[in-house]
Amino acid sequence: MCSKISFNKIVAIGFLGSMVCAGSLSAQQKDYPIQPVPFTKVHVNDKFWQPKMEVNANVTIPYVLEQCKLNGRVDNFLRAAKLEPGDKMSEYPFDDTDIYKVIEGASYAMQVQKNPKLDMYVDTLIKIIGAAQEPDGYLYTFRTVNAKKPHEWIGEKRWQNEEVLSHELYNAGHLYEAAVAHYQATGKRTLLNIALKNADLLTRVFGWGKIEEYPGHQIVETGLTKLYRVTGNKKYLDLAKFFLDVRGPKGESYNQADKKVTDQHEAEGHAVRAAYMYTGMADVAALTGNQHYLHAIDDIWKDAVDKKIYITGGIGATGNGEAFGDAYDLPNMSAYAETCAAIANVYWNSRMFLLHGDAKYVDILERTLYNGLLSGVSLSGNRFFYPNVLSSMGTNQRSAWFSCACCISNMTRFLPSVPGYVYAHDKNDLYVNLFMSNSSDITLTAGKINIVQTTEYPWKGKVAIAVNPAKATTFNLRVRIPGWALNKPIPGGLYTYMNQNQQPVTITVNGKALAYTTEKGYAVITRHWKKGDVVTMNLPMETEKVIANKLVKADVNRFALQRGPIVYCLEGPDNRDSTVQNITVDKMAVTNASYKADMLNGIEVITAEGKSTKRQLNTDKLIESDQPVTAIPYYAWANRGPSEMTVWIPYEASASMPKPAPTIASTSKLSGSIKSSRMLKALNDQYDPQNSNDHSMPYLHWWPKQNSTEYVQYDFDKSHTVSESQVYWYDDKPFGGCAIPKAYKLYYKKGEEWLPVKETTPYTIAKDAYNTLTFEPVETTALKMEVVLPVDNSAGIHEWKVK
Repeated sequence: MCSKISFNKIVAIGFLGSMVCAGSLSAQQKDYPIQPVPFTKVHVNDKFWQPKMEVNANVTIPYVLEQCKLNGRVDNFLRAAKLEPGDKMSEYPFDDTDIYKVIEGASYAMQVQKNPKLDMYVDTLIKIIGAAQEPDGYLYTFRTVNAKKPHEWIGEKRWQNEEVLSHELYNAGHLYEAAVAHYQATGKRTLLNIALKNADLLTRVFGWGKIEEYPGHQIVETGLTKLYRVTGNKKYLDLAKFFLDVRGPKGESYNQADKKVTDQHEAEGHAVRAAYMYTGMADVAALTGNQHYLHAIDDIWKDAVDKKIYITGGIGATGNGEAFGDAYDLPNMSAYAETCAAIANVYWNSRMFLLHGDAKYVDILERTLYNGLLSGVSLSGNRFFYPNVLSSMGTNQRSAWFSCACCISNMTRFLPSVPGYVYAHDKNDLYVNLFMSNSSDITLTAGKINIVQTTEYPWKGKVAIAVNPAKATTFNLRVRIPGWALNKPIPGGLYTYMNQNQQPVTITVNGKALAYTTEKGYAVITRHWKKGDVVTMNLPMETEKVIANKLVKADVNRFALQRGPIVYCLEGPDNRDSTVQNITVDKMAVTNASYKADMLNGIEVITAEGKSTKRQLNTDKLIESDQPVTAIPYYAWANRGPSEMTVWIPYEASASMPKPAPTIASTSKLSGSIKSSRMLKALNDQYDPQNSNDHSMPYLHWWPKQNSTEYVQYDFDKSHTVSESQVYWYDDKPFGGCAIPKAYKLYYKKGEEWLPVKETTPYTIAKDAYNTLTFEPVETTALKMEVVLPVDNSAGIHEWKVK
């Protein structure tokens, strides 16, 4: 067993955290048939990814470490270890994982570039983590702190609420991943020993005939397979398989426990949990040869890609349960598409490629990577998105921190590992999956190969691959031909190009044209390679208009712009009146692309001619005007403050939203008992909801407040005579926490006093309609609405009109 052998003999195998013990290969003959080239062996030096990874290392990781300290994550461990007095904890029992994930990210970053100061700080954190661990290996600060008022999620005893809310096993999974990364980076066993002690506890208490429970939030399965690769100890792999097999059929679809995992064939429930589980299933399938797992995740993948994925690669359409929605239900303004789900989608698709060797999985990986994942962090590296909407009325803004910070810490651990997705190998097959300038040393059966890739991708389509074997040798170079370059923006039939007229992909070897053959999306080049051979691929970087399947109602009569792997959007700062929702662009409009080195850290910008419409007072006739339209990469939006944005551009006027005419309400100054300027803007944005539970339009809510009196207020631009109020309540029952209010009352300002209006029609409170109140005319400079929240629910408002 590996425990009897020096851990210096462990050989890293890249982003999987895969480490094979030199003394236990016979126990680990099964694994992915294709193996990734470790990110530590791929030295990226391009103008796109290298700066982003440097920002992550120099800005994001130190920033998140500081935020973890400021927001109680470190104190959780200190108090659990009795190194700090008190029992006050942070908000969520899974907050421990923010520390684990940022240690994982820091470990990856230190593998790319040594950082003694960071190394020392991580060592300090590990000592604190170890001090909080109980003697038998249990590590869960929210229980160990033994608070007088324990968090309601954790249950009275260990594991009691694991299938529901406690996240004890979720915490363990992230601990294991961090431990493997830290060992791989430093050679130190400090965190690894903590992880193994915890994992040994799990193997003693969970299993058939012991505690037969499944993780409420998956990821421990992946962590356990990483520990198995480190140690060669099969008990960790067996436990990972147990946690999968014990799921269902009496649980909930929300966390994929309504069926046995092998009986699941559709993507369902919480998207992050789901994709983590599918990743774990792939890991266990690779390590055990379980074909039933493979059949299930193959079907699930097809369901997700054919019916439930955004053009940006985002998954999880609905905020209700952070979940996959129904087939083809992909709303844009209320899209959830959580950053964690995008990261999990990359993990899952990378495993699918390693199992099957098909480029279609890398097509999804690349689409997610450049769009729905990269959008989750600002260009500055210290502002973040949790959901990633595809349309905004200007109410979405990047945040410095979230009380639930999972997406932020997840980004720190993901970005350093990006080079690990570039290459893979299987015996004498060398796969080139992603395109970024780098130098890499790779060992095939045929011998050692140095690969040097030179490209200005994703802005330009030329990719030069210099092949330098240590000695002349024969092997297969498999270069991925992206689906987007073959008139197929995404595998499956969910999205297609409006025009099928792309130029062909050309490949040369040492300057001579190559008539290549393709297998599973790869150009296969078999030759006797010698030092200095150069393969050059030219991809057609054309601006394409993408249309969605007609069953996707949110995208009817709209197209999205795509150039290479990059999906574009219209954003307010680049377009007239900072407005984009009122723009239409003809299907046949000519587009032009140009590189702007001084804009948003260097981007390719797309321009076209379009039209915009706006309403007038007292008439239904629209004012239409021609205007230039500018699109930027979706990942770069919201780096210049909140603004309107849309990915899907109307080509029919019926799909656009004319700019409303100014009204008393829309020109008012907003205030209220809620201080969020983004939510307050929803009151007078002049967009009518379809119903009270319409998440496609902005809304204001007071959740989680209940049984209190709140208010919103309009201060007019000048004195007006008003006599009517219309309010549309937000109500997301039965699944949400907001209902129509218990009561409300309207006041007008007279001097410094607030007086109730004298109603001429009664107050009514109903959902799915405007509630109109008429009152005796008053001349005033301000109106205030007091809202009495229900006893056991909160409340909210979609729109408030004044006449």
